[in-house]
Amino acid sequence: MLETLRATITRRRALVITPFAFAGIVAVTSRRGRTSQAQDPNQEVTIIEFTDGGEQKGLARVKPVVHTDAEWKRLLTADQFYVTRRESTDAPFTGTFYKLHAQGLFRCIGCGNALFSSQTKFDSGTGWPSFWAPVAEQNIRTRTDTSMLMERISVSCTLCGGHLGHVFDDGPPPTNLRYCINESSLRFIRNAG
Repeated sequence: MLETLRATITRRRALVITPFAFAGIVAVTSRRGRTSQAQDPNQEVTIIEFTDGGEQKGLARVKPVVHTDAEWKRLLTADQFYVTRRESTDAPFTGTFYKLHAQGLFRCIGCGNALFSSQTKFDSGTGWPSFWAPVAEQNIRTRTDTSMLMERISVSCTLCGGHLGHVFDDGPPPTNLRYCINESSLRFIRNAG
């Protein structure tokens, strides 16, 4: 009787776990071979340039930063490469930026483009650095992401096309947005003084 009960529990457990395991396999295989948005090296992009102190320098039309995968792998750590170039995701609560409260500017790890300011950073409780707005709308791009069996809005760097994270509509005022950004895609520049 005990063996029959164990077999029944094991079958039930398998029935409960199977859909989640299948979803995980689909998510992992759908990410394999995915790359961040390709940039046309001859098509200029418009960004707002900023000093490291966070002061706006103005609008600039520049050529995008484009590298081969081999070049990106030389320039970035393995985590930075897989997050920015393969649209992977950092594990929550593993970095330090989510709890960073210093004043400064967050730049793209791939190209140095100014992305977010500590002035719009907030504690979302999610374990990822979260912001209610980018430093300039021109410096990021968004697109629909249907991976992970759901529809989300993916955020990438305008200048190099590197994947940054996702934006959700559950943030604080004044935008009610939460830019949930991977630490591996960011470099923090502390304000001097």
